[in-house]
Amino acid sequence: MMNRTSILAVALTAVVGLAAPAAAATSLTIGISGWTGFAPLTLAKQAGLFEKHGLDVTLKKVPQASRPLAIASGDLQCAATTVETWMVWNASGVTTKQIFQLDKSYGADGIVVRNDIKTVADLKGKNVASSAPGTSPYFMLAWVLNKNGMSTKDVTVVNLEPDAAAQAFLAGQNDAAVTYEPFISAVRDKTDQGHILATTLDYPMVMDTVGCTPEFLKANPDAAKALADSYFDALDMIKKEPQKSYEIMGADVKQSAKEFEDSAKYLKWADREENKQFFTKDFQDFSKTAAELLLQMGLIKEAPDVTTLADTSAVAN
Repeated sequence: MMNRTSILAVALTAVVGLAAPAAAATSLTIGISGWTGFAPLTLAKQAGLFEKHGLDVTLKKVPQASRPLAIASGDLQCAATTVETWMVWNASGVTTKQIFQLDKSYGADGIVVRNDIKTVADLKGKNVASSAPGTSPYFMLAWVLNKNGMSTKDVTVVNLEPDAAAQAFLAGQNDAAVTYEPFISAVRDKTDQGHILATTLDYPMVMDTVGCTPEFLKANPDAAKALADSYFDALDMIKKEPQKSYEIMGADVKQSAKEFEDSAKYLKWADREENKQFFTKDFQDFSKTAAELLLQMGLIKEAPDVTTLADTSAVAN
């Protein structure tokens, strides 16, 4: 039987425990889109993985062209986007640091065309639906045209976001469209409407990273590692509980688990080891090549110092 002293001690311990404040979670908002490659971030949010690492994360769908404005205004502290897009943002005065790689596209991004368009050269003079300059779809269009001795001046670009571009194409509008998963899958089986002319299997140039403002990273020195660890935990969950993971990620873009799984086959999420390898060589090589094209396009005025574009400490260990 407990004596009065023991009971008092237990009671005091309970009161002290109740009074001790829990460590405050770091709050941040990450700008994303419905791109399949970003889905592990959705999984990390829905499965409580961010919370587990002390983060209170809001995922906000913001069109890629609007994301730098949202960062500059303070509405976003971090974002997910393609490697070359970070260069454009930094060149326009929106200073950011990439902290880890999300994915690399293996056919998940592409250009869909009408059946009478057989080659890239056939795009000359055609209407091509694509997001605005400074976005991944526009850069892909420029990259593919450039590799075939052409430029965006050889086509008429109709500014539509990837989802709208795919839907407009299926509705009979425009000669071509630049889009990505899950939206490009809507075109894959509609052979009466057109076909896929080129993807990132033919032109491997779409790779995504998460980045944040230097101010946020400085004020929250543990946040970068917490974000990266949450993402890697999401990849582990996909391996261990694929069906549950695909259901969660698919629901966010109005796909079934099976539909989402099929979309994800066209890209590869980068695990911790692949992140280390990426930032050791591929990141520098791609950034230099991309900078040359961005200069030609007039989207940047001078090539950036690649070493200033990333802080890889979150994936270094």
